[in-house]
Amino acid sequence: MTLVEEHKKILYKICNSYCRERGAREDLAQEIVLNLWQSFPRYDRQYRFSTWMYRIALNVAISYYRSESTRGRHIISDEGPLLEAADSAGSEPEEIQLLYRFIAGLDPLNKALILLYLDGNTYPEIASVLGISETNVATKINRVKNRMKREVAGSVPAGPGSET
Repeated sequence: MTLVEEHKKILYKICNSYCRERGAREDLAQEIVLNLWQSFPRYDRQYRFSTWMYRIALNVAISYYRSESTRGRHIISDEGPLLEAADSAGSEPEEIQLLYRFIAGLDPLNKALILLYLDGNTYPEIASVLGISETNVATKINRVKNRMKREVAGSVPAGPGSET
């Protein structure tokens, strides 16, 4: 669990991007942690733990996202919430909130792609996690960037020192 704790930002990003409600984020986080624990014996140490964790977490999140409408169960834990930071989303700067709204509107593959990209993963790492070619990664990232420029450009408030 120490490795998961060290990389909990991955959990936060994925859960916050795939679920709007706190309860759903908590359920998804628990599902991801369970899958990580069950899959750990097959972890290949030649890869970075964060890359492996992203692959597991994104697969779980995409499956969860697809089946969310049919999900009726709730997991209750006597431990503290896994994603305490997830409820502080309203205190983020407006630009970050805008970015999260844009990401929330993406399809599951592009959402995963942009989260990996924003977290500083290389194209080969992203390709490995998502199971697509590096060329496909580059093409998709370019398309998402262009879409974001079109959709978000006019929505970002002017910063200090900007002309008004």
